[in-house]
Amino acid sequence: MYRRRIRRQKELFMIERIRELAAEMKPAMIDLAQRLIRTPSLSGQEKDVADLILAELEKLGYDEVFRDPWGSVCGIIHGTEPGPAIMYNGHMDHVDIGDPSEWHGYDPYGGVIDIDEMYNEAGDALEKTEVIHGRAAADTKSGIACQIYSGAILAQLKKEGIGFKGDYMVSFVVMEEPAEQIGIIGLIDNEFPKRGLHVDGVVSCEATALKIYCGHRGRVEINVEVAGVTSHGASPWLGINAVNKATKLIDAVEAYYAEHYQVDEKLGKSSIALTVINCTPGTMCIVPDRCNITYDRRLVPTETPEDAIAEIQAIIDRLSAEDPDFHATVKVSAVPRTTYTGITETKPNIKEGWRIAEDHPFVAAASNGLRSIGEPVSYGYWDFGTDLAMVSGRHHIASIGYSPMQEYYCHRPVDKCRTDFMERALVGNIAIFQELTKLSGDDFKI
Repeated sequence: MYRRRIRRQKELFMIERIRELAAEMKPAMIDLAQRLIRTPSLSGQEKDVADLILAELEKLGYDEVFRDPWGSVCGIIHGTEPGPAIMYNGHMDHVDIGDPSEWHGYDPYGGVIDIDEMYNEAGDALEKTEVIHGRAAADTKSGIACQIYSGAILAQLKKEGIGFKGDYMVSFVVMEEPAEQIGIIGLIDNEFPKRGLHVDGVVSCEATALKIYCGHRGRVEINVEVAGVTSHGASPWLGINAVNKATKLIDAVEAYYAEHYQVDEKLGKSSIALTVINCTPGTMCIVPDRCNITYDRRLVPTETPEDAIAEIQAIIDRLSAEDPDFHATVKVSAVPRTTYTGITETKPNIKEGWRIAEDHPFVAAASNGLRSIGEPVSYGYWDFGTDLAMVSGRHHIASIGYSPMQEYYCHRPVDKCRTDFMERALVGNIAIFQELTKLSGDDFKI
């Protein structure tokens, strides 16, 4: 009883000191988020923001700081006692700003702070609050700033002689937005083994509105090429119009998936969306001989990319049997991507679906961490995909999402993040870390 009382007193003292340091470091954290937003970093062009992050990690006293060959950057704060390595992760790249005129007068790369309306934590009401505006404020630069400064607090605690277990790692990867996961694959499958580093569990800073997120559907990008025969536009009967043939496939796919889909109790139903269509030669007076269609297929965890390809192939086979002039091929899209460091790789555009149970020891520990600092606990699931597809979906490493950003504002010209949520996440990251480092063994597997 006495030992428990002493331990609890130490924990309360540590929480209080963490809150003090969070208040002291909040201005620097907000400043970092602004500088990150003001540094454009489209996929394959992340060098400037990577340099900025590396300099910040070194300034803040991270024990290890490095850049991998693909251009992702990492920092590690070693605990004073042995324990698990928990990796806090985000991505440095962002989507295009789109039409600047749609940004309601804000500079997409301005990082302006003002008072504006944003949704509350539950997402059911708007509130006036202080926010940071700009591309990637919600995906994921505000979260990156929080994760970096949570590590800075741990580094300061260590300087003050306040110990903790385990290693606090941050990793900010390249090329997340194109969806092939080149950055996280290079880091986990290549760089970490080369350096002798091991990751036990992962906390992503993809948008969660301070909730704990526990999964998302998978994704496969499917390319279908419908073949025809060219002819003069004045004599279409001499050719086979690939676009006309493609309309049969489009209608058949829509009809099939209107009835054939799977449902996950937490992640919702599988889906398919036609996202790109074009034809060749694509010029005046020539009947097109090729029509290329791209589908965005979302998968629940019980489905595989192979299942999705087989379904489209079955539709093609049926249409070919009905129409001898119908010819098409289907495959997973894969295009070469080049990192800012000059590495070119071609990987299939696949993200695995994954889900971790809300009562899993890893999730329970994260929840206990938030409760220990008086934070409410609720759970959610992303509509979009993240790099946790590779970490949890492929490698079965226990992972969650936790961040101050909100999914509603991602990829939109209202891209912004609440600064009050950022300060709460600054402390929340550490509270989660302290509980996760108490786990061991199978607690880190899903």
